[in-house]
Amino acid sequence: MSELQAVLWDMDGTLVDTEPYWMDAEFDLIGGLGGTWTTEHGLALVGNDLLVSGRYIKSVTGIELSPEEIVEELLDRVIERVNEAVPWRPGALALLDEITAAGIPCGLVTMSYRRFVDPVLAALPPDTFTAVVTGDEVTRGKPHPDPYLAAAAAVGLPASQTLAIEDSATGVASAVAAGCRVVVVPLHVPIAPAPGLTLVPDLEALSLTGLRKVMAMGASASVTS
Repeated sequence: MSELQAVLWDMDGTLVDTEPYWMDAEFDLIGGLGGTWTTEHGLALVGNDLLVSGRYIKSVTGIELSPEEIVEELLDRVIERVNEAVPWRPGALALLDEITAAGIPCGLVTMSYRRFVDPVLAALPPDTFTAVVTGDEVTRGKPHPDPYLAAAAAVGLPASQTLAIEDSATGVASAVAAGCRVVVVPLHVPIAPAPGLTLVPDLEALSLTGLRKVMAMGASASVTS
């Protein structure tokens, strides 16, 4: 039996649905440079470290930019869209408010870079997140455990005493490897059921009471009551 002591949130696809922004940016950048891109290629990048994605784009399109330049170009386009409108996932803000109102610290664990994360944080009350770990602040990104281990350490807990909310296979692998309890809310890519995971259809199906049950009793607990 473990008490819920901290919640570690993924960002892209979990807290906010920026994947359409990324997909549009990929088609715009690659098409403008004479390359060919597909939706299937875009979905293969969901949850990845940004430099891993940059290398993938370079390898399949052959465009005349380095992986680092690809990442920065994409970030410019996506940040412009986020500054216009933060695409919160339904139920995200309500659940975040419920958790923080109860005095439970939250961490943000994302493979996006800090300059992309800042506009999202600016749209939230100050100090909503006790810890923020971004892709440009870790040596090894998801699916390695390092990002979740860093976030857990930043909130002053072992990862085994935290609960992670994720949407991608890469993110789930990272959280599981770190030792977090994991709730999965799939969005753009399916996630297969597996021991130790609690799958829910959307964030509106989650509650603080349910998260506490998952932490105390394991993945078999209901998150809806």
